[in-house]
Amino acid sequence: MADLADVARVRLATLPTPLHPAPRLSDRIGVEVWFKRDDLTGLGLGGNKVRGLEYLLADALAQGCDHLVTAGGPQSNWAMLAALAARTRGLGSTLVSFGDPPREGPVGNHALALLAGARLHFTGDNDRASADRGVDDMCERLRAEGLTPYGVHRGGATGLGALGYVQATAEIDAQVREAGLQPRQLWLATGSCGTQAGLVAGRAWLALDHEVVGVTVSRPATECAERVRRIAADACALIDVPSDDLQVNIVDGFLGPAKGVRSPEGDEAAELVARTEGVFLDPVFAAKAMAGLLARARDGAVEGPVVFLVSGGAPTLFTV
Repeated sequence: MADLADVARVRLATLPTPLHPAPRLSDRIGVEVWFKRDDLTGLGLGGNKVRGLEYLLADALAQGCDHLVTAGGPQSNWAMLAALAARTRGLGSTLVSFGDPPREGPVGNHALALLAGARLHFTGDNDRASADRGVDDMCERLRAEGLTPYGVHRGGATGLGALGYVQATAEIDAQVREAGLQPRQLWLATGSCGTQAGLVAGRAWLALDHEVVGVTVSRPATECAERVRRIAADACALIDVPSDDLQVNIVDGFLGPAKGVRSPEGDEAAELVARTEGVFLDPVFAAKAMAGLLARARDGAVEGPVVFLVSGGAPTLFTV
């Protein structure tokens, strides 16, 4: 498969999403920053996961599947959007979450997933990896019921899912050219690693000069770098792009108290962005990534212009 255009894709997102300058923020931190607004992808309340779902859902349909099974925590943006995307094409959906049902009942993404008609299953095990194991078990159970499930682990972080941000790289490149912009870096939050992997593969595909900088918000930096490199290589293989020299840059130190828990530095960064640019950053992904960018800017270690990926996650603003 030699051309991205040959890969099956269903259209879920409203594209292109805007790319615009953040002048007041730039003045405050002394670095020129532009926002790539993937909080405005259009499906549900938007978010970066919609791009990968375009390719994964197309694959599910091509295989004749009638049910999507995936995993995440109760407040997973990925899981909620996956359920919503499945429903737009007539597929059922089951979301597998680690741990037990929240005591306070369904709120945020949990409530939205139920509104989208998803079945929710909790593993009873607080190990996050139990959710991925639960996907495999649930697929077996649904096959026994006569369904044809399509299973995807947390975040849709596969080579195929990463093609969403390979495609986004071409979109961003066209926008920066139109704006007369030559970004030195593209910053983002890195969790399941699929988004950064797609941007790394996209950079290799188009032979671009900018650096892709991911701020890890859920995993040790070494694990994150390995996952990004592996998923990016898988994406490159799908479109016949060499992957011998993939450049992976991970910034550590901004996780805060834990994955999925807001941090003081992230809250401060989100407040600054809201009060200068009128843009809300979710507290557990994008806010922590912005904290990393601000810290590096204060140290004089960032030279603009930079593009910052606003990745969405609006429902979590009200739950953590």
